[in-house]
Amino acid sequence: MQDTEEPEHQLKRSLSALDLTVFGVGVIIGTGIFVLTGTVAKNNAGPAVALAFVAAGVVCGLAAICYAELASTVPVAGSAYTFSFATLGELPAWIIGWDLVLEFALGTAVVAVGWSGYVRSLLDNAGWHLPQALSGTSDTDGFGFDLLAFLLVLLLTGVLVLGMKLSARVTSVVVAIKLAVVLLVIIAGAFFIKSENYKPFIPPATGSTKASGLDSPLIQVLFGYAPTSFGVQGIFTAAAVVFFAFIGFDIVATAAEETKNPQRDMPRGILGSLFICTALYVAVSVVVTGMQKYTELSVDAPLADAFKATGHPWFAGVISFGAAVGLTTVCMILLLGQTRVFFAMSRDGLIPRFFSRVHPQFRTPYRSTILLGVLIAVIAGFTSISELAALVNIGTLFAFVLVAVGVIILRRTRPDLPRSFRTPWVPVLPILSVAASLWLMLNLPSETWLRFGIWMVIGVVVYFLYGRSHSRMNRANKGA
Repeated sequence: MQDTEEPEHQLKRSLSALDLTVFGVGVIIGTGIFVLTGTVAKNNAGPAVALAFVAAGVVCGLAAICYAELASTVPVAGSAYTFSFATLGELPAWIIGWDLVLEFALGTAVVAVGWSGYVRSLLDNAGWHLPQALSGTSDTDGFGFDLLAFLLVLLLTGVLVLGMKLSARVTSVVVAIKLAVVLLVIIAGAFFIKSENYKPFIPPATGSTKASGLDSPLIQVLFGYAPTSFGVQGIFTAAAVVFFAFIGFDIVATAAEETKNPQRDMPRGILGSLFICTALYVAVSVVVTGMQKYTELSVDAPLADAFKATGHPWFAGVISFGAAVGLTTVCMILLLGQTRVFFAMSRDGLIPRFFSRVHPQFRTPYRSTILLGVLIAVIAGFTSISELAALVNIGTLFAFVLVAVGVIILRRTRPDLPRSFRTPWVPVLPILSVAASLWLMLNLPSETWLRFGIWMVIGVVVYFLYGRSHSRMNRANKGA
């Protein structure tokens, strides 16, 4: 916390509780609500997808309560990285920081590519067509570059360099449009609900299969079998998938150092944004599965196609526009979280301190923002990485586990710290958070665990080759 007072490394405090809530809603409502609803309803849970959103929301809620205590007690940029440093030590902090770098980078790139797809669809409807070579695809196996995704990330990088308050204002406008579209779906769609579409609300399980290598969920590898879809187990499998729709509330914690009154506003921003989005998700899933039989829902654009199926294509166009606009804020706030974690790691010396200098006028970490923005723009332009999206899920859940453990440890090691927000029922609630997060992690594909493990091994090697010897903490200990 003392590091935040150093002039050349000091960020500007300009955000309020409302700004934080808007950031949270802005990043949470995105791909999940516009796409995943149809996928999990059709393949895993049927109309009970609403219960899957509730289950995923409960897991996030348990973690959010732990985040709220640490973010208000240790209001420093970096979120789970900083909390782990303060409670578990440098090596665990490096591991989670390395994990978050991957999570936010892939998340930003994946969302940028998704945004590009929506915009290209809207342009095609208007009669404007980008060359295939500049759309991320090509008629041959030759050059393919997603120009729109590349330009979006560069534009958002510039907005973040110019200041957090500008970022908050841009986000507020876009979130207002996105919320209007979501409410349109709920209110207008409610008039087209047919009760027979809810029967059965929890479709019977289709049986079980033996595990078959890396294509099976890890829980099948561990226990040998699991229901393939539907039934009660199908709800939990769906929850592991729709968890992607909730990713983002933890990014609110990365802005703690730029909040005017973090002790009061951090808990409000984190918990408020999560509660609003959970309520909207449940309402949308109830409406959409009531409008159209779950077996007939579209996988690519369930909300828009449900309105087409009821004979209202105009609504479908509005929803597509709202999805494209909404993904803009998701991309920007994921990039914001990435740069703040990188900034915190740089300030601690685990990566070159060059990147922790802030702009003399805008008071933003412009060096790390520009570096990461350009790298992610290139990734989004050249790479189709939708199959790696599950890595974002496992990275986030891993962060949830460490934050929950951190709450228990900090209560024991520093009971004297002033806490404006206290997690109730410690250690029971943090332990429940750990168990719930681990359960969802087990429901992810085994190949996701393999990729995650490889990335973690690379991170440990980097730490021992560079981070450990350049760490401010280790240098201070040697000096002492």
